[in-house]
Amino acid sequence: MDKSYKIIETKERVLADNDAAAEATRAKMRKNGTLLINLMGSPGAGKTSVLLRIIEALKETYAVGVMEADVDSDVDAKTVSEAGAKVIQLHSGGLCHMDADMTARGLDALETEGLDVIFLENIGNLVCPAEFEIGADLRMMILSVPEGDDKPLKYPLMFTVSDVMLVNKIDTAPIFDFDFDKACAAAKTRNPAIVCMPLSAKTGEGFDPLISLLRDHITKKKTIPSK
Repeated sequence: MDKSYKIIETKERVLADNDAAAEATRAKMRKNGTLLINLMGSPGAGKTSVLLRIIEALKETYAVGVMEADVDSDVDAKTVSEAGAKVIQLHSGGLCHMDADMTARGLDALETEGLDVIFLENIGNLVCPAEFEIGADLRMMILSVPEGDDKPLKYPLMFTVSDVMLVNKIDTAPIFDFDFDKACAAAKTRNPAIVCMPLSAKTGEGFDPLISLLRDHITKKKTIPSK
């Protein structure tokens, strides 16, 4: 029986429009020579605590910008601004993720010229942020030890799209019976190229390799032709 109506796949159109906006952001950041990092993770994983240590390590050499995304409040933005980064707070209006258009408007408000690296601290969630490209050069997610080493199997898309998996609170691994190698192996079943890095925002353990990785990415971005 012939249908007398059309079926429109709205999600496909939304994602296509989002990808176009993300590509425009990539072009802008390429022209500026600015590295854009999408920092994702669950509420309580330690995104802000990790970010504060990163800012402390980079700020003497690089101009650091941060976009703090949240459903409401400006608690994290206030904390990060006191650490020495250029900060803007973004409210999602109830949405559980940032998309490319929202990110682009945030970048315009942040005024990115002269910044070497910009972090978007995405809304705390292991599902929604993974679905939307924002035009980032590096997608970095944080898995905290108390969440368990099986999360790459339960939330596959986040680990599939991320370039780096930071395992925070590694100092508590014995308490929670967390197996870093098991978590990394599970993540690599989703994304064989993912880089797994254990660290502790509390003790500073593991940050030297992370800062080295970020410095390499910042330097590389500045050598990429703008066109």
